Amino acid sequence: MDWGPLLSTSLGAVIGIASTLATDHLRTRRGRQDDDRAARQQLYGDYLAALARTRNQVRMAARPADVPAAERARRAAEAFHEGNAYELRYQIAVVAPRAVVEASTAAFRALRDLRDRVEEGALHTSEDYARARDRWELLLTELRMAMRRDLGRQVF
Repeated sequence: MDWGPLLSTSLGAVIGIASTLATDHLRTRRGRQDDDRAARQQLYGDYLAALARTRNQVRMAARPADVPAAERARRAAEAFHEGNAYELRYQIAVVAPRAVVEASTAAFRALRDLRDRVEEGALHTSEDYARARDRWELLLTELRMAMRRDLGRQVF
């Protein structure tokens, strides 16, 4: 009996099965990576929205000069409790790469410093508030750039 055709057929079957399994594995891995990226994109958007809400409430607390400083401080502190940034920041710490986590932490702390200025009695026109606001805006920009890099988007 000639074993050549049988071996050729068997080898062809093994190669076909192996290439199908490899293709399925790659497709599954790519799908998982796409799902992970989509989840991070959603989380990043939610986190940026929470930071924006918190920032806006802190800004509103710092504006009215006719409101007592204690009330402005209460409003600024309340902004952090209601903004949802704490919870989302912890989620980012779990799923994001180190560069995003570090930028997230820096931006969050800058926003917290801005809140602290308001709690200390600063108005939106004060020099301390302006310095803290400028630092916050710089670090927020760095956070957005780190997020864009992680998501494979163009950074401008």
